[in-house]
Amino acid sequence: MGRDDASKSRLSRQLRGPDRTWSDARLIRHCLNGDDRAWAALIEKYKNLIYSIPLKYGATPEDAADIFQSVCVELLSELPRLRKRASFRSWLITVTAHQAFQWKRKTRRRAEEELTPIEEERLETDPSPDLVEQVQREQVMREAIAELSPRCREMITLLFFHEPQLPYRDVARQLGLAVGSIGFIRGRCLKRLQRMLEGRGF
Repeated sequence: MGRDDASKSRLSRQLRGPDRTWSDARLIRHCLNGDDRAWAALIEKYKNLIYSIPLKYGATPEDAADIFQSVCVELLSELPRLRKRASFRSWLITVTAHQAFQWKRKTRRRAEEELTPIEEERLETDPSPDLVEQVQREQVMREAIAELSPRCREMITLLFFHEPQLPYRDVARQLGLAVGSIGFIRGRCLKRLQRMLEGRGF
């Protein structure tokens, strides 16, 4: 995809209305104006981030889904009072981590396991810097991939995020491409992704 094609793709997304490639501030502004599409796009943009945090603390997929719902309810309630929209991602990580901490505490107590003083303190504090950095980096990667062309986005997903890992012939079949072209297109897509990540300070 050339520059003209990329520009057309961005223009097409803008004409369709809110989507997850919009900035947080822009999505929040539309949410507060009552645009349901902006709310859906905001959740779509951050749903994997929200789910990932309780999973890192040992929650089951079912418990992670419950925490996800609780976070969405809190987000809907607090969004009008959110002052620093540029820090929305950090705020969301903190809120989700707090929900995960509460889940872990209740789970440990139901299991009648006593928390050590250190564990108790950890459950009362903000998420660790290591967790925040890891979740931030994962989200930057998701957002960069979302801005790739549809073919690059699908190829990167199939090659690097599919479990189990797919051989080139299966990727080629799903994308309707010749097997011999996968390596070349893969290289071009990765270069575009690298530029996007570098632009985000990754």
